[in-house]
Amino acid sequence: MTFLRPARPRRPRGTRSLRAKLTLANVGLLALGIVAATAISLMGMRHYVLGQVDAELTKSRRALETSHLTMQQLDTLAASTVVRDRLLPHSDDSPNPDTVFAAVDGHGTVLTIAGLRPTAAQQALASAVGDAAALVADRQPRDIQLRDDPYRVTGVRLADGTCVLLARSTGVLHKGVAQALRLDLTIGTLLLALLGVLTMISVSRRMRPLEDMVETSSAIAEGDLTRRVPSSKETSLEVEQLRTALNSMLHQVESAYRTREHSAAQLRRFVADASHELRTPLSAIRGYLQLYDKGMLTDPDERKRSWERMMAEADRMGRLVDELLTLARLDQQPELRLRNVDLSRLVRDAAADLRAQQPDRPVTVSADGALLVRADESGLRQVLGNLVANVRVHTPADVPVRLGLERADGVVRVCVADEGPGLAQEDAARVFDRFFRAGGGAGSGLGLAIVQGVVRAHGGEVGVRTAPGEGLAVTVTLPAGARPGPPVSVRP
Repeated sequence: MTFLRPARPRRPRGTRSLRAKLTLANVGLLALGIVAATAISLMGMRHYVLGQVDAELTKSRRALETSHLTMQQLDTLAASTVVRDRLLPHSDDSPNPDTVFAAVDGHGTVLTIAGLRPTAAQQALASAVGDAAALVADRQPRDIQLRDDPYRVTGVRLADGTCVLLARSTGVLHKGVAQALRLDLTIGTLLLALLGVLTMISVSRRMRPLEDMVETSSAIAEGDLTRRVPSSKETSLEVEQLRTALNSMLHQVESAYRTREHSAAQLRRFVADASHELRTPLSAIRGYLQLYDKGMLTDPDERKRSWERMMAEADRMGRLVDELLTLARLDQQPELRLRNVDLSRLVRDAAADLRAQQPDRPVTVSADGALLVRADESGLRQVLGNLVANVRVHTPADVPVRLGLERADGVVRVCVADEGPGLAQEDAARVFDRFFRAGGGAGSGLGLAIVQGVVRAHGGEVGVRTAPGEGLAVTVTLPAGARPGPPVSVRP
C-alpha cells in the first residue's frame, strides 16, 4: 500500500489558533467584568457622597425655613461667633471654600451680612445661580460650576422675601472618583495582562494532547501505523476520551491494514500455487492430445493408456478445483447448517472407510457410545475424511492408525495419530499452509488447510504433535456445545 506524504501541518499563528481565541475570550470577559465593576463602584461612591452633601444642604435649608427669620434678624444673629464661624467666610484667602453662604435680594444683588462685605466666592455664587427664585422653587439641590469647581447648591426664602443661597463643594468627590478610576484602570490592566499570560500557559498545556494527536495523525499518514497518541497528565476528561477513542480507531486501522496486506500476500501466493498445481495436469493432457492429433498414437494399447492418463489428470484437476471452491467458501464465511451430530458415529465411519481402502492397515478406534455435538455434519465428515486421507497418502499401508474421541473440560477432542515417519519441526509449522507438501509428497496440499478452516468455523482449534520417526498426531478440539465462530459453509 502506498502512502502519499502530506505536508506536516503547521501550528496556527496569530488569532487563528484556538489558544489565542481562548485567551482573547478570557481577557475580554475579564475586561467586561472590570469595566462593569468599576462603573458600579464609582456610581455607588458618587451617589453616596452626593447624598451626604445634599442631606446637609437640605437640613440647613429646612432649619432656615422653620425659623421664619427675616434678613434683619439674620444679620443680627450673624454677629454671633457660631454663625460667623460656620457660615460666613472670613476672607478671600481661599478662592473656593468648601461652604458658601450668600443672601441676595430680588435683583440678584449680594447683601451685606454682619457688616462683612460680600466676598468673591459669594459674588460668584450669585452670578452662577442667576435666578435665585427658581432655585428656591426647586426643592432638590443642583450642580453648578463656581470658578471652575463643582458645587451643589440650594436656596431658601426668608420671611421678608430675601433669598439665601447655600452651596457645598463637591470637588473632593470628583477628585476621589478620578483617583479611584485611575487605580481601578491600573489594577485592571495588570490583572488583564496576568490573566492573558496565565491563560496562554494553561491553554498551551491543555492543548498539548491535541498537538500530539495532530503529530500522530501526520506520522500515520506518512506510513508509520504503529504510532499512538501518548497519554498526558495535563488533560481534561473530554480530551482523554478523545485520545482513547482515537487510539482505538488507530489500532483498528492498523489491524485492518495488516490483515489486508496479509490477505493480499496470501492471495498472491494462493493464485501462484493454484496456477502451478493446475499447470501440471493441463500440460499432461495437452501433450497427449497433441500426440493424438499428430497421429502418433497408432497402437490401441497406447491410445488406451493415454486415455486413462488424461482421465486421471482430469480427475486430479476436478478434485483440486473442488478443494479450491471449498477454501473459497470458507473465506466468504456463509452460514453453517447446524444440527445434532453423533461424533462417535462419524469417527467409526471414517475408520471403516480407511479399512475398506487399506485392509492391511491396523486401525484402532476409541469412540464407544454416542457423543452428540451441534455442528455441520458434512463439514465434520470432511475434516475426518481429510485427516484419514492424509494418513493413507503419506504413510505406508502397514503403519498403525489410532482414532480417538473424548469429552473433557467443556470441549470435545478428536485425535487421528499414526506411527509413520513424522515431520520435522519446520515442516510441522507449515503443515496447515495451502499447497504445502512435506518433502514434495503426493496430494494437493489443501487437505489440512481445509481441516483448519472448517474447525475454526466451528469455534475450535487444530493442533499437531510430531517429530521425525515418531509419527504424526492431529488433534481437533471443538466446544462441547459446538458454539460456531464466523459463519462458514463447508459444502463443495
